[in-house]
Amino acid sequence: MKKFAAAILAGVAMSLTLASVAEAKDKVIGVSWSNFQEERWKTDEAAMKAAIAAAGDKYISADAQSNPGKQLTDVESLISQGANALIILAQDASAIGPAVQKALDEGIPVVGYDRLIENKDVFYLTFDNKEVGRMQARGVFQAKPEGNYVFIKGSGSDPNADFLFAGSMEVLKDAIDSGKIKNVGEAYTDGWLPANAQKNMEQFLTANDNKVDAVVAANDGTAGGVVAALTAQGLAGTVPVSGQDGDHAALNRIALGTQTVSVWKDARELGKNAAEIASQLADGKKMGDIAGAKDFTTPGGNTVKSLFLTPIAITKDNLNVVIDAGWIKKDEVCAGVPAGSVKVCN
Repeated sequence: MKKFAAAILAGVAMSLTLASVAEAKDKVIGVSWSNFQEERWKTDEAAMKAAIAAAGDKYISADAQSNPGKQLTDVESLISQGANALIILAQDASAIGPAVQKALDEGIPVVGYDRLIENKDVFYLTFDNKEVGRMQARGVFQAKPEGNYVFIKGSGSDPNADFLFAGSMEVLKDAIDSGKIKNVGEAYTDGWLPANAQKNMEQFLTANDNKVDAVVAANDGTAGGVVAALTAQGLAGTVPVSGQDGDHAALNRIALGTQTVSVWKDARELGKNAAEIASQLADGKKMGDIAGAKDFTTPGGNTVKSLFLTPIAITKDNLNVVIDAGWIKKDEVCAGVPAGSVKVCN
């Protein structure tokens, strides 16, 4: 009788285990994208979708089209569609707050994707953005250790813009204090839009009679706007310009010599990690138990659980890194590059 009872209990336990496994494979992961204007977000999305599918979960998403108001309703829609966890790339870190809190109040875990959301209950996943800023400044400073510098920052509504700028200032502070470097222009780029970056750069060129020696641009999109403005004045290729993301167009600009450095953040790894973390949180795992999670103190004084991935600075000398990683094809990197001018293109 005891053996029979034990067998029954074992069967019940097995059934419960199988049921929990089935539930774990049927989760809905909702993703709110700020926009798809930058090519990298499509790369992030592909990696995220693949990881979600591999886990047996369902992917649903919405594109806010750079509209903070739309993103609020997007998140509410994802909640109403049954999302068990949310991944949010915030267009405006402050504006998204009410929608995030609504999700949390309903027991739906939230991952702040690549951009900080000021909420202690939101997991923060990104690359080390201060280090990205340092890498950008190092790349430009190595090419032009003195002169008139312009700083084309990211969106003022995105905390990453300030993290990047702070990192750059750590590298350049001594040279600025000594007078070797002069800050002759500094502006945020509304919405991270390349067109806005180009307008800012055009204004700084006009204000300084084209006497600009280097530009620290916050990402590859803004770098593209900067290079367009420099090209119009015949300065492209003579003024070092930074960026980040490893956009294909930027990597080609590096080979052509019109951009100096792009800090490559392998979006495939970021997307994969986001999917896996969201799935674990939806299963009830605590944020502090996520592998590699550490405390991060935000500018607003919150302590959030976070995971920072490691970026890589890409210059003309190591373009092979992104090619070997399958991030971009050699033909794309080397398009229009004069024979013999870049090692990887030979």
